[in-house]
Amino acid sequence: MSKPPGPDWHLSLLVREPHRVDRWSKFRVLTPYHDRPYVHGVRADLPADCTVDQLVLLHRHGSRGPEGEDVYINKLSNLVPKNLTIIGRQQLFDNGVEFALHYPGFLTDFVLSSTTQRVIDSASYFTQGMFGRNVDIVTVDKLELPVNWILPWESCPKFSPWVELEAERAKWAKKYIPLVGQRLSALLPGTELSDEDIRGALNACPYVLAPHNVSPWCGVFEPHELAAFDYESDLISDGISGTVSSAVPGGDVVELLRYSFSNTTGDAQELYLEFGHGVTILLVLSAMNLNKDVIPLTPEYIPPNRKFRGSEQSPFAARMIWEKFTCKNSFQGPQVRLLLNGETYPLTPCQKSLKDVRFGTCSLSEFVKANVFSTNIRYGDETWNAACVAEH
Repeated sequence: MSKPPGPDWHLSLLVREPHRVDRWSKFRVLTPYHDRPYVHGVRADLPADCTVDQLVLLHRHGSRGPEGEDVYINKLSNLVPKNLTIIGRQQLFDNGVEFALHYPGFLTDFVLSSTTQRVIDSASYFTQGMFGRNVDIVTVDKLELPVNWILPWESCPKFSPWVELEAERAKWAKKYIPLVGQRLSALLPGTELSDEDIRGALNACPYVLAPHNVSPWCGVFEPHELAAFDYESDLISDGISGTVSSAVPGGDVVELLRYSFSNTTGDAQELYLEFGHGVTILLVLSAMNLNKDVIPLTPEYIPPNRKFRGSEQSPFAARMIWEKFTCKNSFQGPQVRLLLNGETYPLTPCQKSLKDVRFGTCSLSEFVKANVFSTNIRYGDETWNAACVAEH
């Protein structure tokens, strides 16, 4: 490259206008929080005679600085790595306020978090928004369990699909990164941009959004180029969440839902607040077969109607809310509903009636049946070892 671009690179030659995030923005799992699009044909609200009895919230941390990607973007923007940004803090505080308004009366004195500082901070800001005060936060390492549902892959040594996924990512990147470089180089006479420069500018788009909510770098790219960038992340994330299938690690959250909603021991809480990572949420969806495409994602092309979309399912500050509810007449027995990022996420694998389809719900009994494979797995048993122990 003849002229390495630095922080003083002439943005005026490239940028049309600063990009402010809106609900249609898709920047991988680095997308700032936004509600998911409305699901056509699915009611947003439960029938009037229904009451939510129990809640499990699984929340991703808010917008953060770069982690790993900083090798590409350091020469373009000065960003604080890894930590929660001011926008991330606001996302969690606002979500806590909204949660309290939507579910008044639900209380808990137990808040669980991963051991990562930005996740602990996210839990703190959420609880300040929800309760108006600081709440003690327990990290998963204090539970002394052989496997936990927030970081279950830490107990699964075989969960390492990186080499194969890197090859797929690189194959897809070769289809669009050089073309972006050619277009942008033509706008900067005398400058030849490398693939690394293009990747840096692409990553600078969401990472400058993360602390500022506006980024000049997003305006550098055409919509189809950002779509290719978004899909590159989906190739990796889909591969990660599908590597160990539904056996582990996502099945541990399914077991938490079964245990708490069934309440066979009589000691289940009415509210669970749990804070983790983007992969945590994607693994749960994968374990329940809720975001898996019939034809696996491919580095050859972008499927037009794919189910797996990380920018919608697990953006920064993603919130997965599981409701157990009962009704006087509308439904018989306890029911389950999933709200993912503000919209009902249809539980298609366990739906048995037109009413289930209309409200995106299913009965608790059918929910348990649909996930029996995951919930029957125990740490160290034959299925676990086959999926997780490399020397098995």
